[in-house]
Amino acid sequence: MFGQRILLLIPHPDDEVVGCCAAIGRAQRAGASVFGAFLTTGVPAAEVLWPWQRGTHHQRVERRLGEARRAAELLGLDPVCFRDVPTRRLKDHAPATLELLRTLLAEVHADMLWTPAYEGGHQDHDVANFLASRLRDRVPVWEFSEYNFFGAEVHSQEFLAPTGEEQVLALDAAEQQRKRALLALYESEQGNLDYVRTEREVFRPLATYDYSRPPHEGKMFYQRFQWVPYHPRVDHTRPEEVCRALAGFAAHS
Repeated sequence: MFGQRILLLIPHPDDEVVGCCAAIGRAQRAGASVFGAFLTTGVPAAEVLWPWQRGTHHQRVERRLGEARRAAELLGLDPVCFRDVPTRRLKDHAPATLELLRTLLAEVHADMLWTPAYEGGHQDHDVANFLASRLRDRVPVWEFSEYNFFGAEVHSQEFLAPTGEEQVLALDAAEQQRKRALLALYESEQGNLDYVRTEREVFRPLATYDYSRPPHEGKMFYQRFQWVPYHPRVDHTRPEEVCRALAGFAAHS
């Protein structure tokens, strides 16, 4: 799973810590350079916020990006892009994102691509996985599990369906402490990170997925609070909408 030049897909600032903080360090110690592509701001679009919050949208984005830059510096991660795309909108920017990733692969001379798994943790994670699958003819692609809601239970760092090719990284005490410190750095997201495990990280070669279908039956992780009529932090997107967007892009690309 460790190449010499790894391009890491980061749907939101904090995914680089949640999913592969220790793996980045181990890859670097093995001599690899790791480049991070931040695909969205991690902040909802201004019109999604409460009316009284919309005037501070720019400050919210800058705060999240500031946290990302500090995390990247501490990780020794080389950020190659910070895209001005709101969270939950990556599917609407799939064609342009794929072209950007093709360019970045060439510019950094990547020989490995890392991506979050297709597991329904967040729709942007699933879109990133789909985009990575379109690049597997160029470089080997490895995926890492972050979190999912398979079987109506929260799972962290655990793939939905093992393929037998999983590599489990057991984090030692120093790696766990470092991961907790980096998670705490994302102060703007503290209410959303309490489910993240720090004992392990899991990777495997990108599995084969049917992107026309949701990652699993039942509710996705991002659907857990859709019973709330409206709240800026709740994603009311249906998995079928994401699948239609991916299938439509695949059919015309």
